[in-house]
Amino acid sequence: MARKKREVDSPTSDASVGWVEAETVELFTAENPLTLKTGETLGPVMVEYEAYGKLNAAKDNAVLVLHALSGDAHAAGWDKKIADTGRHWRADRPGWWDAMIGPGKPIDTNRFYVICSNFLGSCYGTTGPSSVNPQTGKPYACDFPVVMISDWVRVQAELMDHLGIDKLYAVVGGSLGGQQAIEWALAYPERVKKAIVLAAAPRLSAQGLAFNAVGRHSIMKDPQFQHGDYYDQKEGPDAGLATARMLAHITYLSEEAMDEKFGRRLQDKEKPDFHLGQEFQIESYLEYQGRTFVERFDANSYLYITRAMDYYDAAADWGGGNLDQACKRVKADVMVVSFSTDWLYPPDECEAFARALTRNGSPVTYVDVPSAYGHDAFLIQVDEVGHLLRHFLTARGRA
Repeated sequence: MARKKREVDSPTSDASVGWVEAETVELFTAENPLTLKTGETLGPVMVEYEAYGKLNAAKDNAVLVLHALSGDAHAAGWDKKIADTGRHWRADRPGWWDAMIGPGKPIDTNRFYVICSNFLGSCYGTTGPSSVNPQTGKPYACDFPVVMISDWVRVQAELMDHLGIDKLYAVVGGSLGGQQAIEWALAYPERVKKAIVLAAAPRLSAQGLAFNAVGRHSIMKDPQFQHGDYYDQKEGPDAGLATARMLAHITYLSEEAMDEKFGRRLQDKEKPDFHLGQEFQIESYLEYQGRTFVERFDANSYLYITRAMDYYDAAADWGGGNLDQACKRVKADVMVVSFSTDWLYPPDECEAFARALTRNGSPVTYVDVPSAYGHDAFLIQVDEVGHLLRHFLTARGRA
């Protein structure tokens, strides 16, 4: 069963974020499809987005928030709906960055019109592998074309056109969202005033590629994967997807955080049972992460999104392999924030990006935040991150 399109909400007032829009729009059609970086075409393309606050008359107060791998358009406020995603569900919950977005919050909806759209290939409202292929009447599954981060940004730019926004006051994202912010600054330099890149670098390391490869392997070797055609089955590749999530989640943490939170403590016992089943608290935690992820995410989307993450290389795409050359394109004021214990996008790689911008004369703010939380610190350390965002967004910057 393919994911059903989310119902379109009329704009409402939510005290936690201000004026809210939630809509699914068709930005490309079968007759006027999206041309992907690979040269393939895709249409129709539906895009789900949410927006908070109000666009001013000059249309110069828009901030585009870019989500990470398993995120969605619901960045702030309280979602009072249960979204139907076919085999998967999203329960009532606050937005994934609710601490940052709202009246008086770091991304202040009293001042900014804040937009977050679900990116291409996901399973939360924007066209992806679980969407119906109009040529077959069935979900695309693995017939869905390979998509790149540049394709995501191209679709986001089309959404800005749809909303009548020529230039964004800021783009901001963490992790995979941070790489989208980099791509925005490179692909559309005239359309971005400020870019905020959190826990992200211009490309993924070989170690990151390796973790993604193992995760995809675990999904594709699951007997229930069936070459991606599992949507009509009672069970999908749940074991493989859970394992992929468990593995990935390790990269989001730090050794210090895992040791402090779990150490070598046993789960609900004082002595080991000496068997091959679950013994330690860290095992229980990772199994929980895998189990809950399967309930809300699509395995095919995970394959396509991690592959897009692998392929992204800003220096290769925009500078012939030279990061300094690529950064000549940037006209935005940029803030790059790394976290000291992040080993998915380590501080030295984030700093290298900031230095490449500096060598090209771009105004850059670089901050390495001391942290015990690893890669997920941009979601956890709300006080430190919020302070940085608030200051950078309200600073005058260049004209």
